[in-house]
Amino acid sequence: MALLAGVAAGAALGILFAPAKGSETRKGLTGKGEDLKESIKEKFNEFLDDISEKYDNVSQADTDTDDMSGSTMEEPDKKAKTAAV
Repeated sequence: MALLAGVAAGAALGILFAPAKGSETRKGLTGKGEDLKESIKEKFNEFLDDISEKYDNVSQADTDTDDMSGSTMEEPDKKAKTAAV
């Protein structure tokens, strides 16, 4: 906890005693904040796309499994019907 407080205090002092004007510092911080916001949006959208793709793959695999299980269940019935004739 003390380490985090020291880091925060150091960052605040660094900004206060920086050689740039306050307006320039604020513009820089605003720009970095916007960049961070865009980066987070991109990462979140990539995450959603990845989850959606995985869901589609699982859904497709489930459909394929249902199709395969249905065809294997029908084959013995067809053989039984043919044998009965």
